[in-house]
Amino acid sequence: MVLSGLLVLAFGLLGAFVRVPYVALGPGPTYDTLGQVDGRQVVTIEGERTYPTTGELRMTTVSLVDNVTLFDGLRRWASGRYALAPREDYFRPGETDEEVRRENVKQFQDSQSNAQVAALRTLGYPVKVLVKEVVSGSPADQVLSPGDRLLAVDGTEIGNEDDVRAALADTRPGQTVSLTFRHEDGPERTESVTLAEHPSEPQGFVGFQPIDRADVPFEVDISLEDVGGPSAGLMFALAIVDRMTPGDLVGGEHVAGTGEIDQKGRVGPIGGISFKLVAARESGASAFLVPQRNCAEAASAAPEGLKLVKVADLDGAISALEKLEAGQPVPIC
Repeated sequence: MVLSGLLVLAFGLLGAFVRVPYVALGPGPTYDTLGQVDGRQVVTIEGERTYPTTGELRMTTVSLVDNVTLFDGLRRWASGRYALAPREDYFRPGETDEEVRRENVKQFQDSQSNAQVAALRTLGYPVKVLVKEVVSGSPADQVLSPGDRLLAVDGTEIGNEDDVRAALADTRPGQTVSLTFRHEDGPERTESVTLAEHPSEPQGFVGFQPIDRADVPFEVDISLEDVGGPSAGLMFALAIVDRMTPGDLVGGEHVAGTGEIDQKGRVGPIGGISFKLVAARESGASAFLVPQRNCAEAASAAPEGLKLVKVADLDGAISALEKLEAGQPVPIC
């Protein structure tokens, strides 16, 4: 009996305190991108006319719990609300929690920037091309700096980042090209650089990454803390469009959704959609915007009473919301 008691005690201590190499995934909090969080408007637009909105455009998240003990993992799994996944699927070997947090924050900030560009592009506003990053030791190093506005490449006027790639497509290492740019509020400058060998392509290598940004005289700000990852982009973009256009995009309804978005408004797939569907339904949503490539997974996990609306891009999502508000058929999963 003493031996059995000691074994039970040892097992209990192991189960209660020893961490297992798994994380627990479950429904996370949701946020209305048309509303406020902690007393602050999620999307604010200063210097341009906005319009009143009703209803909710609610972004959804996944809760990820790390440092799971054996008993805690079993408890969460048995609840039916959580799933366990290998920790290595979410944390690279040797990566610290702080490094993961910084990467998630960066992805979230990029999703905000992409949402702004996509929304304002859809609304007809122009874009400009900025230098996002410069490769150390590359031909562009010591010439361009992050944040510089690119105006022309080898005499070809640049209107978006695709123009940069097109202007360099037929170049070769050793060729000299000119870069016309403006640093902050300084004067326009033109500098020549000699192209190096590209790491993976036959064309010449300059060594900077261009990125589109909205070229507008007003400010769009997205304020939401303690959220990471790229999957809120679609809902941020829709909130910007709703705030900046007459009428009411959701017509007082409660619509949730998810989806990574690029600067051209294309909606990409995300992970954890089954948990996001649960979170959306529990928050009162009647419809959920699903990235097209997530449709099969979403259809197999949809809670009762939640309409799954299939979207491939921002224009399609806007059209679907307008049809929902008018009671017309929409593409569904």
